[in-house]
Order: sequence, then structure tokens, then C-alpha cells
Amino acid sequence: MRALAPVHFPAHKARWQEFRDRGELLMIGTFSDLSGAMGIFTSLEAAEQFIKGDPFVLHGVVRSYRIREWNEAITGS
Repeated sequence: MRALAPVHFPAHKARWQEFRDRGELLMIGTFSDLSGAMGIFTSLEAAEQFIKGDPFVLHGVVRSYRIREWNEAITGS
């Protein structure tokens, strides 16, 4: 559903900027081969909340997703 991406991108961008501004989204972007994308959130709850209201998910631009927890090994301090 790549054709839908430009239509819903402004709302998708507003969504991730909201999470970034609250400090809940650390990074987001596509893979270099365009096979998918990844976001790094500060909590599982933030990731779940993002997905529930993301225009890309709601309008079929993203057909499937997986939320995975991980163990941070290096911090910024």
C-alpha cells in the first residue's frame, strides 16, 4: 500500500512528532532497502499507544507490525 503513504504521511509524521516531543520516541525510520521501518520507544506502553493511533496502521499503509522488547546495553550518559 505504498501509494497510500503520501496521503497519510502528514498525519503519521504529526503522530511520531507528538511522541518524540513527549520524550517517548527516541528514533524512527525506514530500513535502507525499504523493506520496513523501525521505531525505538522508551516503553512498551508507548509503542502500543503509538500503533493504536498511527494513521499508517489505521489506513493500511502498514499491513503488519511486531513490537519487541529489548535489553538496552549502552545508555547516553
